[in-house]
Amino acid sequence: MAGSDAENRSGDEEPEKHKEESEDARGSGGDENQDEEQQGGPPAPVGFWHPKLNHVRKEAMTKWTITTAFLMAFILAVLSIYWGALYHVEKNISSLVIYVVDMDGQTAPYNTNGHEPIVGPLITNLARTMVASETPTLGWGVVSGADFGYDPMQVRQAVYNWDAWASIVINPNATAMLYSALENGNTSYDPMGACQLTYIDSRDDTNWYDFMSPIISAFMTEATTKVGQEWTSMVMQNATTDAALVRNAARVPQALSPAIGFSQYNLRPFYPYQIIPSVSIGLIYLIIVSFFSFAFYLPIHFKYLKPEGHPPLKFYQLVIWRWCATISAYFMLSLAYSFVSLAFQINFSGGNPVTSETQVTWTVDGYTNPDGWGNATFPVYWMLNFFGMIALGLACENVAMIVGQPWTGLWLIFWVITNVSTAFYDIDIEPHFYYWGYAWPLHYVVEGSRQILFGLHNRLGLDFGVLIAWGAVNSVLFPFCCYFMRWKSKHHVHEYYK
Repeated sequence: MAGSDAENRSGDEEPEKHKEESEDARGSGGDENQDEEQQGGPPAPVGFWHPKLNHVRKEAMTKWTITTAFLMAFILAVLSIYWGALYHVEKNISSLVIYVVDMDGQTAPYNTNGHEPIVGPLITNLARTMVASETPTLGWGVVSGADFGYDPMQVRQAVYNWDAWASIVINPNATAMLYSALENGNTSYDPMGACQLTYIDSRDDTNWYDFMSPIISAFMTEATTKVGQEWTSMVMQNATTDAALVRNAARVPQALSPAIGFSQYNLRPFYPYQIIPSVSIGLIYLIIVSFFSFAFYLPIHFKYLKPEGHPPLKFYQLVIWRWCATISAYFMLSLAYSFVSLAFQINFSGGNPVTSETQVTWTVDGYTNPDGWGNATFPVYWMLNFFGMIALGLACENVAMIVGQPWTGLWLIFWVITNVSTAFYDIDIEPHFYYWGYAWPLHYVVEGSRQILFGLHNRLGLDFGVLIAWGAVNSVLFPFCCYFMRWKSKHHVHEYYK
């Protein structure tokens, strides 16, 4: 009995001892972690400044600093590409050529009526003065009317063919009609018949409204003023000896003020306005959709490699499947993208009464944009988006397989910015650094979209050619990138278990 009591007391004292040790352990986090580690359990959480996290804090702060510095440098470098696109517009704006074609008094019967031309020489001299000045201005090019057979329609054709961004034509009868108005009292005289401005704002609405229109408007205002001053001074001098001039001037005051004007012909207006996303910001989503489709389809492709109740597919056949599946996906996704423009009633079905390249498109009576291919316009537009998605998307697929996460996000930013900088702005007015943009795919998607939707000068052969070349090169690289991704995946697994 005594021995039994002693054992019981010993058993009671032992739990008390363990209880005290447990309480002591809770007073020291390090001892508790040691006990739990010895028992095989996970270590308990500790405070941020715990001594055992010293090396972790040092490593984390070092990597945080390096990562932040790298991202800052990336932002400065890549975003500067976009900001710098229009950095030297004033310097390069002369690349936007404007024809000034003087036909005033150059052909019969206006070159034999005994009146020296006034309007043409004054306007061409003004153009030469602007070019010679130190003020940044457009590329005013004085061209002889003989180069166009003294036919204003041929000048319009040159603008349509993108030989110039716009043209100012001084009509053959500009000065003759002024003399006729005052000598004969012609009350039907219209100053707007003296000169004509031709342009196409849908070729590049940013160029036209931001850079060209303000300067051309100022040019026409100054030209009207100069001609008005010179002409009125001549009339007043002759009126001192010819009373008929005074009577006729009273009947035809528009022959003195403003004397001349400029009829304006926008051959292909930028209309309807819902086209704006189709040729600008909306195309960014063509890049984004093609980029993110990679992550959506990759798990589907890998099902062929996981032996879950079936043998894995040979890898080279998986590569073929992936390429075919990717191109097929682009085929359908580009159709969905194209349907958006169709849903918002952009004209794809023909019917605009104006088909002439030198006449202004009708945008009244329910008519909108002139499609470039009649009833085949939508299929052509779809195919442009399809090949554009191949060019943009396969590049994303290849880069994603090479660099992996998280670098693919930086690639997307780089890819969007470099394409947008050289597609939404005219490369001719950008610094020469941006001339690589002539090889980038989105530039040709934008250009082709404008040609299709506005019936512009046709360069679709070039546009499709560049996009197909991008697709071909990336298709050749595609299997190599697939094999590299497999090698990298196996290498990382080996390193993990090493």
